Amino acid sequence: MTGMTTQSDSAIVSLDRVVISFPVYQGGSRSLKKRVLFHGSAGKIGRDANDQVVVEALRDVSFSLQAGERLALIGANGAGKTTLLRAIAGIYEPIQGRVVTRGRISPMFDINLGIDTDLSGFDNIRLRALLLGLMPAEIERRLPEIVEFTELGDYLDMPVRTYSAGMILRLSFAVATCFDPEILLMDEWILAGDAHFMGKAEARVQRFVERASVMVLASHNFELCGRWCSSGIWLDQGSIREFGPIDHVIRSYQDFVSAIPTS
Repeated sequence: MTGMTTQSDSAIVSLDRVVISFPVYQGGSRSLKKRVLFHGSAGKIGRDANDQVVVEALRDVSFSLQAGERLALIGANGAGKTTLLRAIAGIYEPIQGRVVTRGRISPMFDINLGIDTDLSGFDNIRLRALLLGLMPAEIERRLPEIVEFTELGDYLDMPVRTYSAGMILRLSFAVATCFDPEILLMDEWILAGDAHFMGKAEARVQRFVERASVMVLASHNFELCGRWCSSGIWLDQGSIREFGPIDHVIRSYQDFVSAIPTS
């Protein structure tokens, strides 16, 4: 592991020896394997103090980020990237260690967060913005710009259950990027829209990234990681395999993957 950032009182994001694990019930050999595969986890399988079978999604993860840093999380599916994003967002609580953040967080890794399909698009904009910490007056002030970006027009008066997945993506994305956060957390679902929307979204994210104090991006898109991020963490089975300049970390990971036998 290289380039580890030390803990600092001035850090915007700080993790100290964080451990996150999930219990696996009915842990017979076959059912255990099925459940681990179903949850998409490549973490280590172990047992806790009560002899309960657990999957260790993050193990002894420590790093800190100062204002202006842009971090990419890379690694295989199930390596712990999304778990780490959710730990920083406060969704997952460590069983050991500590996560400290300073400032407003904008999570962009769950497009269904705060969406009520029985409510209209307008009502969902207000609801999701409240969940992100915006005050009602601030929401109303930003509403015209959000509406314009979504390009949903009269659909915003209709229940979200009538929307396609792409329309929900537009709605969620517009709200998540309507204010200046101190911490921006992104997963690569932002690249899943149509070409027209992705052109608008990429320009918006770029401006968003430039305004954010800290950004953490989990992605398999190395070109995107290299363009937007200055440093990288390679996660392997919930542990930090390498931490350093983004180009170096990407090269190390690619060399590792290319060396794996294909048969």
